Amino acid sequence: MSDFIYLASQSPRRRQLLEQIGVKHELLLPDADEDAEALELVHPGESPVAYVARVTALKLDAAVARMKRRGLAPAPVLCSDTTVALGRIILGKPGDASEARHMLQALSGQTHRVLTAVAVQAGRKRRQALSDSRVRFSTLTPSRIRAYVDTGEPLGKAGAYGVQGRAATFIERISGSYSGIMGLPVFETAALLREVGFNC
Repeated sequence: MSDFIYLASQSPRRRQLLEQIGVKHELLLPDADEDAEALELVHPGESPVAYVARVTALKLDAAVARMKRRGLAPAPVLCSDTTVALGRIILGKPGDASEARHMLQALSGQTHRVLTAVAVQAGRKRRQALSDSRVRFSTLTPSRIRAYVDTGEPLGKAGAYGVQGRAATFIERISGSYSGIMGLPVFETAALLREVGFNC
């Protein structure tokens, strides 16, 4: 078995979390002609759990194909996807500052779910798990939302916030996995890697 894994994610937080648990990894990012964003389109009527599981599986399919296409040394491939859900409403990554403000206003004073699916493939072995956490936001004034959005931090993040950043001041309560809310649940990730034969 390889002594490293491939991480098919551009998220610096996922890299940081793998480093935290001592998992050596190399990035396996999409080619220029791959439309990675298209994988994240929501199907009509799709539940948040079904959505995040489907997108993660599609990302893993694409990453495994990429590894083979490039003729890379075989190693486990890890993918993950995070979505924020307010009821059945999926809050993805905001397209601009206006959309980020609307998302944060919707989350203000509410409890929402953060769903992170993680999937690993090593040879023919494939395993997938789901981290389901709940986050309670305090009531946010328009000026606090505007000031946060002006930092640029919400862009590129599901639900328009990062738990490890300035939005930590919005959070009254968390139930679940902090690392899962960051984007890679380390407990589930380590368990999946062990299941496919990787020591961690």
